[in-house]
Amino acid sequence: MKSFSQRLSVREKVGYSLGDSAANFIFQTMIIFQLNFYTDTFGITAAAAGTLLLVARLWDAVFDPMMGAVADRTNTRWGKFRPWILWTALPFGIMAFLTFSTPNLGSGGKLVYAYITYIVLMTVYSANNLPYSALSGVMTGDMVERTSLSSYRFVFAMLAQFVVQGLALPMVAVFGQGDTAKGYQFTMGIFSILAVIFFLITFLSTKERIKPPPQQKTSLKQDFADLFRNGPWIAMFFVTLLVFIHLSMRGSVLLYFFKYYLNETSMLNFLDNLGLSGRLTDRDVSGMAFSLFNVCGTTAMIIGILFSKMMAKRYGKRNVYIVGLAGTTLVNVFFISVGSGSILMAFCLQIMYGLIYGVTIPLLWAMMADVADYSEWKNRRRATGIVFSAVVFGLKAGLGFGGAIGGYVLDVYGYVPNVEQSPEAIMGIRMTVSIYPAIAFIAALVALAFYKINRKTEYLIQDELAERRKAFEQENK
Repeated sequence: MKSFSQRLSVREKVGYSLGDSAANFIFQTMIIFQLNFYTDTFGITAAAAGTLLLVARLWDAVFDPMMGAVADRTNTRWGKFRPWILWTALPFGIMAFLTFSTPNLGSGGKLVYAYITYIVLMTVYSANNLPYSALSGVMTGDMVERTSLSSYRFVFAMLAQFVVQGLALPMVAVFGQGDTAKGYQFTMGIFSILAVIFFLITFLSTKERIKPPPQQKTSLKQDFADLFRNGPWIAMFFVTLLVFIHLSMRGSVLLYFFKYYLNETSMLNFLDNLGLSGRLTDRDVSGMAFSLFNVCGTTAMIIGILFSKMMAKRYGKRNVYIVGLAGTTLVNVFFISVGSGSILMAFCLQIMYGLIYGVTIPLLWAMMADVADYSEWKNRRRATGIVFSAVVFGLKAGLGFGGAIGGYVLDVYGYVPNVEQSPEAIMGIRMTVSIYPAIAFIAALVALAFYKINRKTEYLIQDELAERRKAFEQENK
């Protein structure tokens, strides 16, 4: 029976959650628009863009464990993880702006610029987001509160996603006036300013409460040795890798699905029936339909997130995650059956996808915090940053592989930017938003079978760690 409670105020939960809003102004732009930005606006080939995404994100993934070790060994009056949110806020915003800027250089110079800006952006992203994620593991030791914190976090993340997916392309059109390079630069400038402000609010409104055991000695070798003996961590590494391969692959190609596959007249009629056609020009139709598609999916995800805490408390995080991932996989497979004129069907499937997948979104990060507790419970040593960094390694590698696969598939199927696509290229686009990403989710379900922290184990770990910490405090009085 649960006996330990360490509640967080709504103010602190909201303050923490704004940090994920900040990150998602940039993160969602990268997932959804970056491949298309590089091919159709910046001016490099799909294969070159795919290689760039893979190289940069793999470097970032390798950097994560190093960043985790540094964060665990950071000691300031603000704690271990909060300072990094402060220190990286402004660099994060600057690099996001530069990455979505198009310099007046030749093709070779542009490629070099793209590599430098994107690699630096991903490095700063790690230095910011890894400590931010680890912070959730030290704000409270109450696992129910952690699930609640994750639910708040991802509602705010989805709100930022809502803004990016719903407004980014209209903002590009308004600010660019036909020049998408200028439009992307202005749009990302606004998102970057908002991100910096929100990161500062997160730093000022949160507190670190869970400390390593007082007798713990710092040992990087021991940290990694503990990690590779941690079965739940190994399972979560592969789950995270595969989930983000799916999200990156599917997300990076969905815009192509609207731009080149779905029938423009059918989209215009659909928008007209909703009273949204207005003064749309031909080039705006797919962008408006895509934005609305994302808004509907994100709204559904927010609704799904709201049910996450309740379901996890009743059935356990692991069980809810498995069922949610399986349902999302099934819905995604059905995207292959969407006809070019079946706009309503595409929207309905996206809403179903969002509702089911939304339930799983907070659970991934709450389970990561549980894995850090499991490591402390089993080994009597806490290394929150290392545990989170190693799992975030899987996230970044997944983003890299997923984005690269999307670019390579387009190239193999014969995609050519800004022209009418061949039937083979169209099939490549359709497969990459349906069957191929579904395979990654199926593999993630297999990995989840090896994650053994169920609801009973969660409470056992929570209560035993609470007793140990209480004993440490009494000894030090």
